[in-house]
Amino acid sequence: MPKTIKKLAVLTSGGDAPGMNAAIRSVVRTCAYHNVECVGVYRGYEGLIEGDFKAMDARSVRGIINKGGTILKSARSKEFRTKEGRQKAFDALAKAEVDGLVVIGGDGSFTGALIFNQEFGFPVMGIPGTIDNDIVGTSNTLGFDTALNTVVDAIDKIRDTASSHNRLFFIEVMGRDVGHIALNTGIAGGAEEILIPEEDLGLDRLVDSLNRSRKSGKTSSIVIVAEGDKIGKNIFQLKDYVDDNMEGYDVRVSVLGHMQRGGPPSCFDRVLASRMGVKAVESLLEGKTNFMVGLLDSKMELTPLDNAIKGKTKINLELLRVSDIMST
Repeated sequence: MPKTIKKLAVLTSGGDAPGMNAAIRSVVRTCAYHNVECVGVYRGYEGLIEGDFKAMDARSVRGIINKGGTILKSARSKEFRTKEGRQKAFDALAKAEVDGLVVIGGDGSFTGALIFNQEFGFPVMGIPGTIDNDIVGTSNTLGFDTALNTVVDAIDKIRDTASSHNRLFFIEVMGRDVGHIALNTGIAGGAEEILIPEEDLGLDRLVDSLNRSRKSGKTSSIVIVAEGDKIGKNIFQLKDYVDDNMEGYDVRVSVLGHMQRGGPPSCFDRVLASRMGVKAVESLLEGKTNFMVGLLDSKMELTPLDNAIKGKTKINLELLRVSDIMST
């Protein structure tokens, strides 16, 4: 029989993402609904090691569903990567009489949770929070939808100035290993080309494509570049290459950077976070552990943490085809 859970802890780890606060709120209020105590862990695994806990109830999370970032803060922890550090974390949880842990973060955070469970048998449950949408076991990670809307809003504004001055803009978006943000926002923003890690367009083909666009009557162009794109060393090298091999465009670069992680979460992310928090807490209360909650076919489902960590998300081939057609 699984141990009866009387107190849960929740932490956020890794890069922040819009919707994390909404997920914290959901975890805390689901605990209150089931008469389970809840504590927030400040500064991720670093705070877990130091026992930096604060009791939370339904009223302590009011007014945060619309806020970006994370009220629990986030921090990288080198010490938690060691057996000694994880022992300190376990001792801190035991001292606080915590029976289970909800981890909101990405694959690095889940890897730490999985190892922690394997070493100490401590119940853990993951909620995927990352704007990159690069976690297997969910169609959407927390923050992805908000980041898409943030990027599209920026593209719309940049296109105004591109059109006014006959400019070619390279816009870099986040996506070190995957191109989900670039592909979706490129289509939504009407980009002429979308450069992603999964597809190597090649410099010559890029120039040919831009030349065709100009000959078809386009006087300005937008190219969306995922930061992990393999064509050039960086987006500025792309600019220099196009400058040297094309005439007629004033080429500019815009790197959106960390603004993509900020801002109030979208309606979709707020609802998703609320659903994930409920599922995470109730799954732990049912005796389940080592899972991540995710959205699959519009339902909340559980995926083993090991699968979520080791799996690799795939780019949507239909969206690639749509992108090619729309750039005609």
